[in-house]
Amino acid sequence: MNILLFHSAYGLRPAVHEAAERLRAAGHEVHVPDLYQGRTTETVEEGMEIKDEIGKDELLKRAILAAAPYSERGLVYAGFSLGASIAQTLALGDEKARGLLLLHGTSDMAEDTAVDELPVQLHVADPDPFEPGDWLNSWYLQMQRAGADVEIYRYPGAGHIYTDPRLPDYDEAAAELTWRTALGFLDSLEPAGESGE
Repeated sequence: MNILLFHSAYGLRPAVHEAAERLRAAGHEVHVPDLYQGRTTETVEEGMEIKDEIGKDELLKRAILAAAPYSERGLVYAGFSLGASIAQTLALGDEKARGLLLLHGTSDMAEDTAVDELPVQLHVADPDPFEPGDWLNSWYLQMQRAGADVEIYRYPGAGHIYTDPRLPDYDEAAAELTWRTALGFLDSLEPAGESGE
């Protein structure tokens, strides 16, 4: 699959490149745009400051420009936390999207959002202060109403971005289970042009 993988509010840290290499080793083509243009941080507070400084509209513009060279071929959009919310926004607006892989994050959506059985998989800590249970229940129903085919995997006791070995949130067992499940999800998706259309 052709995957566009967006970083979290921490920026394009080594863990994002390592995740991309893991996906490439499984046979996927992976692109990792740098929406912060070289800036990274060690704390979520600093990361949110950078996000706010750049602004939501500019981040989305950078993400759309990053997707443009590949979207005609049918992308799987993926991301970590903030990057997951950006991936969701792009995938729901791209009729050629092949799938959506969300790690540690979701986003709200317009009420009139509609997709054609878009495969969606979410991996999230349980509990997660950034993705509370009530919100996730509402999000799941919204995604279903929009026409998405959604799977949610919750990881009790894990921290928010539990897949990054260099963050305090890291949970090795949860991370490995997440990647095994995510790779199975990606393998299940039909490459562009093979759906019998």
